[in-house]
Amino acid sequence: MGDCFDCARDIADLSHCHWFACILFDLCSVLCRATKEDPANQLGPGRQRIDGGRASQRWFSELLTISATGSPELIRTSDQKLFFYSASFRINNVQYQPNFDKQTSAEFRELSRSIEVLIKQAFQATPLEKRLINARVVRLSPGNDGVLADVVLIFKFIATDNKEILWTNIYHSLLKKLKSSTWPLSIDISSYKLSEINEESGTNLLNSCCGTRLDRSVERIYGGTIAGEGEWPWQASLQLNGVHRCGATLISSNWLVTAAHCFRGVRDVRSWTSSFGARLRPPTMRRNLRQIIIHEHYANNVMNHEFDIAVVQISSPVEFTTAVHRVCLPEASYIFPENTTCAVTGFGALKDDGPSVHELRQTEVKIIGNEICNRREVYKGAISSGMLCAGYLEGGSDACQGDSGGPLVTSDSRGIWYLVGIVSWGDECAKPNKPGVYTRVTYYRDWIAFHTGI
Repeated sequence: MGDCFDCARDIADLSHCHWFACILFDLCSVLCRATKEDPANQLGPGRQRIDGGRASQRWFSELLTISATGSPELIRTSDQKLFFYSASFRINNVQYQPNFDKQTSAEFRELSRSIEVLIKQAFQATPLEKRLINARVVRLSPGNDGVLADVVLIFKFIATDNKEILWTNIYHSLLKKLKSSTWPLSIDISSYKLSEINEESGTNLLNSCCGTRLDRSVERIYGGTIAGEGEWPWQASLQLNGVHRCGATLISSNWLVTAAHCFRGVRDVRSWTSSFGARLRPPTMRRNLRQIIIHEHYANNVMNHEFDIAVVQISSPVEFTTAVHRVCLPEASYIFPENTTCAVTGFGALKDDGPSVHELRQTEVKIIGNEICNRREVYKGAISSGMLCAGYLEGGSDACQGDSGGPLVTSDSRGIWYLVGIVSWGDECAKPNKPGVYTRVTYYRDWIAFHTGI
C-alpha cells in the first residue's frame, strides 16, 4: 500500500469538507493497519503469502463499523486518548463585572452556563458529538468593552488520529456555530482562537476551578458504595494520634471545613493530622495542622448542636490534582431547594456502633425541609436555621459515626459541585424518621470568609 499516510496527505486539501476528510482518514488508517498486520499480506518462505485471514476479518469489521456509522467512531478502547484544546473568544454584548472574578458568583455561573451550552451545540448532530467529553469555562476576563471567555474542551479520539485534521474539524465546527445564531450572546468572530494543549496544561486549567471531579455516577457510609480515587477529591480525613476521627472538606489549598464537635476535648494541633484521597492507608497526601478555629459560640456540650462548625488550616498548601481538589463554597444567599439530590461521603461506620472503614464510601440522599424535619415524629423542633436535614424518612441511606465533619455536596447544571452541609448529628444511623442533620454551610458562609478569606 505504501506509506500509511499517503492517502491522508491526498485528502488534506479536503479539509474544508472536514467530516469527509476525517472519515477518509480513519478508513485509510484501518486499511493501513490491515495491510501491515494481516498475516495474509505477509510473505513466508519462497515469498508466498501466509494465509491467515483472522486479522483481515478483524480489520474489515472495523472498516464496516466506520462505514456503517458514517462517522469516525472509536475503533478499539485501547486506542482511545484524551485530547485537550483551549478556546477563547470575546463576547460583545456583555459588560465585564467584578463578580466574574469569582467562579461561585451568580454572574459567573450564569454566563458560563450560556457559553458551555453554546459550545456543546456546535458539535450536536456531527461526528464529534460523541467524542466531546466536556467543555468548561475556566476564566472570564475583561476585553475591549466586553468579556473574554477562556474554555477548555476535552475530546476522546483514537491515539493515532491525525492531529491536524482533528484540530480542523473542531475549529470549523465551533467557528460555524459562532458565526450563526449565538443568542443571547454576541461573539466577536475575529477574536476566536483554538489551540491544542497537552494533558498537563489542560488538567491544570481545570484544577484551577473549584468543584470539578471525575465524571462518575453516584450510587446508593450506610447503604452506600466504595468511591473511586478522584470521585470526591475534596474529602479529607482528620486523624487524632494517627486514627481516623472525623471527615473534613478541602475548600482551598490550605483550608478545611469540618464540624466543631470533632475537636471536643482535644484541640491541640500537634495531636492531629489530615490525609487526602479515597484510602486511609496509604493516603494520597498527608498534612499536619497549623491551627484549628472553632466557632466562638459553639458550646462544648454533647446535647448542643448549634454552631457546629470549625475551619482548619493545614501546615502547607496541597497541590491540586484530579485526586485532591477543592469543592466550591456557595454564596450565602444561595438556596438549595427541598428534595435536591446530594451525595454524602466518609470513612465512617457501615452500621451503628460499627468501626470506621479504610475506603471512602458514598451514598445518595435528598434534602428534607426544616418544617418536615421539625415534626413531632422526626426531630420535635430541634432543627434550627443553621441546620438542615438530608436522607429519607423511610431510612436506609445516611451518614454515620466517623463521617462527622464530612461533606454533603450537590452539583449544579454545569456539573460543578458545591458544599451544602457538614455532617453534624442524628439519631443513630439510617433509622426511619431520623435523617442525618447537617450544619448548613450558607448560614455560616460569612463566618467562613471572615476566618479564611475564602
